[in-house]
Amino acid sequence: VDRESVKYLNENFTDLKGKIYELDFLKINLNELMGDGSFVVAGNFPYNISSQILFKVLDFKDQIPLVVGMFQKEVAERIAEKPGTKKYGITSVLLQAYYDIEYLFTVEPHHFNPPPKVKSGVIVLRRNDVLKLDCDEKFFKQVVKLAFNQRRKTLRNSLKSLIHEGVNKDEEIFSLRPERLSVADFIRLSKLLVVEN
Repeated sequence: VDRESVKYLNENFTDLKGKIYELDFLKINLNELMGDGSFVVAGNFPYNISSQILFKVLDFKDQIPLVVGMFQKEVAERIAEKPGTKKYGITSVLLQAYYDIEYLFTVEPHHFNPPPKVKSGVIVLRRNDVLKLDCDEKFFKQVVKLAFNQRRKTLRNSLKSLIHEGVNKDEEIFSLRPERLSVADFIRLSKLLVVEN
C-alpha cells in the first residue's frame, strides 16, 4: 500500500474524503467494496504483483469492463502479444479470452524519480462480448497452463496426461507448440480433450 500517495490525496483533494481506501487490492473483498455494479481498474500496478492483480480482475470480469495499467514493459508486451511469438503465453491467452488488449505506449525510466532499472508499458484491456467460453472454463485454464509449462514441446507431448483413449491424437493441432494457438484454438483443443470421455 502506497501510504505516501494516500496521505497526499487526503491532504490535497479534500473532495475525495471518505472515498479513498488504504487497502491491498489482492486482499480486499471486492464484492463488499463494490457491490455487484461495474467498475474500472486503473493504476501504476506494483510490478511484482501485476499478474496477480490481473488474475483477480479475471475473477470479476463481468463487473470490470475496462482496465488501464502501467506494467513492466516485458509483462505489458506479453499480455498484449498475439499468437506466434515467444512472448505469447499463459497470461496472453487467459486475458485475451475475455478482453481485447492494446499496448498503448512505453514509458522510459527517466520519467520516474528515482528511475527504475526497467522500462514500463501502458496497456488497456476492454471487455469483449464473450460471456462464457464455449468449453469448460476451468479445464481451459488447466490446458493453457499445462501447454505453456512445457512450451518447447508439441501439444501431443506437453498434454500427454490429458490425452485419453477417446482423443484422436492424429489431429493436426497436437503437432503444434502452444504459442501457435489462438484463444479459439485453445477452446477447440479443450473440447477435443474432453470428447467421448
